[in-house]
Amino acid sequence: MTEDPTIVVIGLGYVGLPLAVALAKRFRTIGFDIDTGRIAELRHGVDRTREVEPARLRETTLQLTDEAEDARGADLYIVTVPTPVDRTNQPDLGAITAASRIVATLIDPAKRPTVVFESTVYPGVTEEHCGAEIERAGGLTRGRDFRLGYSPERINPGDREHTVERITKVIAGDDDEVVEQLAAVYGAVTSGGVFRAASIKAAEGAKVIENAQRDINIAFMNEVAQIMGQAGVSVWDVLDAARTKWNFLPFEPGLVGGHCIGVDPYYLSHLSQRLGHEPNVILAGRGTNDGMGRWIADRLHEARGSRPGSVLALGLTFKENVPDLRNSRSIDVIERLAELGHDVDVADPLANSDSVRQEYGYALTVPNGRRYDLVLGLVPHEEYRSMDATQLCGLVAEGGTVADIKGMWRALDLGETLRWSL
Repeated sequence: MTEDPTIVVIGLGYVGLPLAVALAKRFRTIGFDIDTGRIAELRHGVDRTREVEPARLRETTLQLTDEAEDARGADLYIVTVPTPVDRTNQPDLGAITAASRIVATLIDPAKRPTVVFESTVYPGVTEEHCGAEIERAGGLTRGRDFRLGYSPERINPGDREHTVERITKVIAGDDDEVVEQLAAVYGAVTSGGVFRAASIKAAEGAKVIENAQRDINIAFMNEVAQIMGQAGVSVWDVLDAARTKWNFLPFEPGLVGGHCIGVDPYYLSHLSQRLGHEPNVILAGRGTNDGMGRWIADRLHEARGSRPGSVLALGLTFKENVPDLRNSRSIDVIERLAELGHDVDVADPLANSDSVRQEYGYALTVPNGRRYDLVLGLVPHEEYRSMDATQLCGLVAEGGTVADIKGMWRALDLGETLRWSL
């Protein structure tokens, strides 16, 4: 790769866009996405993921395109497309396969470019699947015509502290030359430095276990919340006491969704089962977390005397202060309450109303004076976290209940309003 490389970032979602904007500060960078609507929005300074501010989009030298031909003959291709699971929780490699085929048509063998994957996969996918697909689709030979690298993404949506410019980037490649190329590129844009993994498979494994570890820890807390609930003890009171120990890990119970923690363990378990090992701990954690929404809804129904009523669900995105709806588990609570006969309105100040209707079949509500039998705090967006007692109680009907799933209103004096909490 030349000292002044041309870099193409393929996929401009919550991972690819911040990376491409950061790279454009130092290198000639092209951002490619097949979504023409996405490119049009970005050209007008609008990032629907809210990961890059409008001012940065207006100022960047990043070349945006939805035409693959504009990305031909680059020195470095970085693939940042999603790797979800299907309806049976099996890895869905459709997007990364399609991206590999696109790259194959763009490679100039004379330049011998490096193709780097950032998408979360299990060990072996980069080399055995993506590399092989590039060879097949382009009539190319790995090593001679192109080389492979892997650098797992670590973006945490909505996190303004651990941005791509500050985190440590794990890198791996076909050979030492590729690794040093990646060290120079990623090292130029992050103050967190780079870590040279022992191999591409080791780097893939590191990424997939990072989120699986969090999933298991949260599953433990969810099980603890269920046990403490049966014992009549608030799990938040238990955690307040437990956190005073110096080495207690500060995980909390909750609804585990999104496109990382709720997905990546299935990639690890898929590999495990292919190898003949039953991933008991991983799948037990997934089972607990996947069932948490239904458990919460059933307990709320019981707390209301098993009488259906009106419900205002506050929050639908997969986590606080982001607009991302993908794999949100708040819907599990909402749909179970509806199944039990409750009339549920859904509100979320950040979610896109058209996306909510298309994905989940609900029309978003803006609370406008109606009072509900149950006000359900599902996602601790700042707008909800900052509500005072008067605002909150103003949403609750006489004899109604406030259900505080994330403990965000614990300090409020709600008077005679009934409370329910994990």
